[in-house]
Amino acid sequence: MSNKNGSKWIRREKRLAIYLRDGMACAFCGDSIEDGAMLTLDHIVPRELGGTNEANNLITACRQCNSSKGMRDLDEFCGAVAGYLNNGVTGDAIWTGIMQMANDPLDEYLVEAKAIIGRRPKWQAALRLAAKEM
Repeated sequence: MSNKNGSKWIRREKRLAIYLRDGMACAFCGDSIEDGAMLTLDHIVPRELGGTNEANNLITACRQCNSSKGMRDLDEFCGAVAGYLNNGVTGDAIWTGIMQMANDPLDEYLVEAKAIIGRRPKWQAALRLAAKEM
């Protein structure tokens, strides 16, 4: 994912809705914000290979997984993560989980994200800061 546009390539509420859809955790390794993970969005199909910014092509990834994946094929990277985690979860299981999350409609999560942003102006500032750091 290219950082040259910062957070301007996606609306705040859509970014937060995707994070909420994905349980505020990395879809690859499972690290969550409670674990101290710095969350980013990763394109399932990289933009350079024709991927879009649609929600079904975006997944929550920790900074480490996002950086490690690069332009690798999703199947290949899921297998690598499974090997790295070495906890009995297979690459196929990671891939299946990602596909289920990516195909979960964002509608209810967008409502929740807008409500959170509306109630917590400091959350907006935190999202902007996190996006600038990417």
